[in-house]
Order: sequence, then structure tokens, then C-alpha cells
Amino acid sequence: MSERSAAPGGLALVESLVNTLDIESGRDTLDTAEGRAPFGLTEAEADGARELRESLRATLLAHAGHPPHREVTPLGELLAAAPLLLAVDDRDGSARLTPADPGPLLSRIAAAVAEALVAGTWSRLKACQAGTCHWAYYDRSPAGRGRWCSMQVCGARAKMRRYRAKEA
Repeated sequence: MSERSAAPGGLALVESLVNTLDIESGRDTLDTAEGRAPFGLTEAEADGARELRESLRATLLAHAGHPPHREVTPLGELLAAAPLLLAVDDRDGSARLTPADPGPLLSRIAAAVAEALVAGTWSRLKACQAGTCHWAYYDRSPAGRGRWCSMQVCGARAKMRRYRAKEA
């Protein structure tokens, strides 16, 4: 739904996973092999990915100051099952957190969240406040107070609803 550019670094993976469900239409790309392929998921792994997606969505709504869209498994509980290792590059001494097992989606998401925490970008990944959307987007606004994935769609709808409510 968003015209915004993808989130930076590993957050692009988080953003793309959250955006596999179009809440307004009910279309879930994890229902198809083509939709699961970018995440390296099998059909048997899709339910776990959906649980992770909705926990991420609840966290991204919290980043934007909104309550969870529904009851979900807390993200911290899910990520606790994905241990990370500290990897130090012998050539330049740089360090980063990497998944202990880089195969599972959960491990890659945990590493992306850790990377974003270190970079200071984690809290900029948010979910649209529109109840029929909740699309993930990276808030590049200077003050970090973005509310909608798209000002032209979700933002315009919200403003029109407020305007009509005043008129009534």
C-alpha cells in the first residue's frame, strides 16, 4: 500500500514480512509458494511465520504509539528462541550480531532487530495507524512522528473522516 522506499538494512526483511498480509482485502501472500519463497519458507513453516508477522505488527504499532491490533505472542518470547552470536571480523575488527542458525526466518528477523537496535533505527519501523491497513513502513520524517504508511491513501482517508465528523 505504501509508496515509501524500503526500510534500511535488515529492517527491509521485517517490513516485507509484516506486509505479506493486506488487511483490507485479506490477501496473505504466505498462502502461496511464490509468496513464501522470498523468506525461504515451506508450507509447514507458514503458520509460524504468520505468528511472527503479527507479533512484529503489534510491536510496530507500539512504535507508533498505538495498542496492539489483537492479542499476540509477545515478540520477545518468539525472538528468545533465536540465539544470536557475536561475530568479529578478523580483518578489520568490526563486530555484529549474527544468527546462531542463519536458516530459519526467526533467526534472520532476530539478527535484523539486533542490527537495527545498534543502528538506532528499530523504533523508526512502524505500522500504519489505519485500522484497515497496519502496513509496515519506515518513518523517515525528521521528528519521527509519522502516522500512516501513505499520506495519499491512509492519511487522506483519516483526514477526510475527521472533516466529515466536524461537518455532521
